[in-house]
Amino acid sequence: MTDVLRRGRASLAFSFFAQGVAFALLVTRIPAIQDRYGISDALLPAFLAAVPILAGVGSVCTEHLVKRVPASHVLRWSQPVVLLALLGVGAGDGLWAIGLSLAAFGLAVGSLDASMNMLGVSLQHRYGRSIMLGFHAAFSLGGIVGASLAWVGAHWDLALFVSYLPVVVVLLPAAFVGSRWYVDGSGPEAEAKAQGADGSGGVGFKLLLPLCLVMAVAYIGDSTVSNWSAKYLQDVLGSSEQLATVPYNVYMVTTLIGRAVGDFGVRRFGAVMVVRAGAVVAAVGFAVVAGAPGAWVGMLGFTLLGFGLCVIVPQTFAAAGRLFPGAADAAVARLNIFNYVGFLIGSPLVGALGDAWSYRGAMLVPMVLVLVTLVYAKSFASEPSRYGDGHERPRTADVGRGSNGL
Repeated sequence: MTDVLRRGRASLAFSFFAQGVAFALLVTRIPAIQDRYGISDALLPAFLAAVPILAGVGSVCTEHLVKRVPASHVLRWSQPVVLLALLGVGAGDGLWAIGLSLAAFGLAVGSLDASMNMLGVSLQHRYGRSIMLGFHAAFSLGGIVGASLAWVGAHWDLALFVSYLPVVVVLLPAAFVGSRWYVDGSGPEAEAKAQGADGSGGVGFKLLLPLCLVMAVAYIGDSTVSNWSAKYLQDVLGSSEQLATVPYNVYMVTTLIGRAVGDFGVRRFGAVMVVRAGAVVAAVGFAVVAGAPGAWVGMLGFTLLGFGLCVIVPQTFAAAGRLFPGAADAAVARLNIFNYVGFLIGSPLVGALGDAWSYRGAMLVPMVLVLVTLVYAKSFASEPSRYGDGHERPRTADVGRGSNGL
């Protein structure tokens, strides 16, 4: 069983990595996509907003789909669709083609994100210790690789299809072969399903709402960095155009480092303390960015943001699984929707505040929002929750504290 879990963990980590590569290849080549299809500046926001909206729809559909088929099956077939849709973005001709490809990408990404995190939560339950941050570290690594490949494509002026094809040719069969080792859920939720219980009925929105708010806030912060760091450094702090491209890369690297070591912190200090520390570090990062006298101090602020925000999202998914042990899949799917809510809110919010007020002032808004996490930090501890059969289960120790994991 140990070998089964290890193979399952490795194959799931590769799926997170592949998704990071695909997502980065899409979002970092948006200008090239816009040029290829002749999408106007006025129409571009509609295309970009459609992806997270449809991803939310995909996440909702996945919640109901996993009642009938294992989450591993959803992940096994949604990941190829994401990769093929990415290839379609590069191969299409006309607005109808890009619209269809982005719609397929969005729907499949929603199912992919939800099912990946469902398997991650269930696998963490099997291990008995924190491993979720490691999966998201693989996603961050994939994002760095994808962004680097996108830079190569842009530097050599390669067509989108030429840039995307080798990546899809490598990742698609590798992900499909690796999917044979996915490990589906076991434990309270599996027992509930075996007894014929509909686990989704055990998800109380009142208990889940704090985690939903934290998830949205985390992605507001993340989208602020990804969409505004370059503009802020160049237009507000007076950096060169080349230097303005550095903060996001630094942010991604620090996100990778923080997630790579974050599981050890959770095991040592518990999820509540790690999330609180992450929220404080992220808030300090936004404060440094807002008050930075120059580009290098601003860069320090974006570095702190990477270390702070990186721990929040993985632990939010893990906390949902602990709060609803008999309905973890449903909780993860519903929570995943707020990933896209935060993404949709973050960039327009900062842009509107920057235009109406100032970009320095706009950076203080996500700073305040991320501190909301401190208010709801107790939701990251294990609490008694209703099981799929409607009965209360006893409180368990926080993940990573006193557990005898494999």
